[in-house]
Amino acid sequence: MSVAGLSDPGGRIGCMSDLRDPAPYDALLLLSFGGPEGPDDVVPFLANVTRGRGIPEERLREVGKHYFLFGGVSPINGQNRALLDALRKDFAEHGLDLPVHWGNRNWAPYLTDTLREMVRAGHRRIAVLATSAYASYSGCRQYRENLAEALSVLAAEGLPVPRVDKLRHYFNHPGFVEPMTEGVLAALAGLPEELGAGAHLAFTTHSIPTAAADTSGPEEAHGEGGAYVAQHLDVARVIVEAVRERTGVEHPWQLVYQSRSGAPHIPWLEPDICDHLEAVHDEGAPAVVMVPIGFVSDHMEVLYDLDTEAAAKAAELGLPVRRSPTVGADPRFAAAVRELVLERSAAERGRAVERCAIGALGPAHDLCPAGCCPARTPKPAAAGADSPYA
Repeated sequence: MSVAGLSDPGGRIGCMSDLRDPAPYDALLLLSFGGPEGPDDVVPFLANVTRGRGIPEERLREVGKHYFLFGGVSPINGQNRALLDALRKDFAEHGLDLPVHWGNRNWAPYLTDTLREMVRAGHRRIAVLATSAYASYSGCRQYRENLAEALSVLAAEGLPVPRVDKLRHYFNHPGFVEPMTEGVLAALAGLPEELGAGAHLAFTTHSIPTAAADTSGPEEAHGEGGAYVAQHLDVARVIVEAVRERTGVEHPWQLVYQSRSGAPHIPWLEPDICDHLEAVHDEGAPAVVMVPIGFVSDHMEVLYDLDTEAAAKAAELGLPVRRSPTVGADPRFAAAVRELVLERSAAERGRAVERCAIGALGPAHDLCPAGCCPARTPKPAAAGADSPYA
């Protein structure tokens, strides 16, 4: 398992960079999905998520029942606060003088409000980290659309419109992959010894419509599963190989999906995690470790869909399962974000940059090209080659 991008004496920078200059950036924006923080928030939050679809309140209450199981509180906002703290701590310890702000797509603190505060504080060139590591419409393009919409509001209010640059996809950055790998090893070690060696690994991510998957990433990546599936498979292979190197065991594995929310007649990525558990149980798997590689933190879709729903299915089958953790606020992930900021800032200043990447696909593009992760209904999107805000 090789890591590209170590520093060298020729002035190029990469994973081990000692650079501290974030110019031209004067702030970092942590951009996330958001979630309710109490029972009264659940229906308004879901109304934000489904805006424009005409879904009645009764249906939203039914959809939100898993939130009510946890007191109406999604863990995602608390986890974003922990990541904010980790980023600020890492930046300070490494001499990176860059303020970090936080805005959400669907709940407070809302993205537009955060950007408004940032421009009033004098920020004009903002790096953006989205809490989605992979290419897809909902995981990348839609965040870029959110940015464009927020910038248009600032312009309508007569405020300065900052330049925003979304940092590249980090699915294969060592600081994202290595904590997950260690989590898999710990989960395997937590199984009874007679089960661990034969355990299957179920790498899980959010199911999306197959049409959206097929058109994910730049146009040259479009095809069956597109960049979305290819990127997840690449990460899974890296983790499987790392586990084999450290334990001597190559575990059976598969990429599976969870959290489907679309109409039944629309094809979505399969198999679902619960169907997969039934299948491997029937095949005689002694145990399964569920590995949520598609998620940055242990938010509601991990807490409910895996820890509650999939765990209940496994218990029904009598199949021992463990769930490995997401990266959350791991210090290695915070360090990876710092490296992403520094590599992008150096590239913007015209420096030669070697980027950290593990696996076969190499580092993702800095600038999303036109036609990347297209929407069914085209909308303006910032931070890309087709951005109206250069």
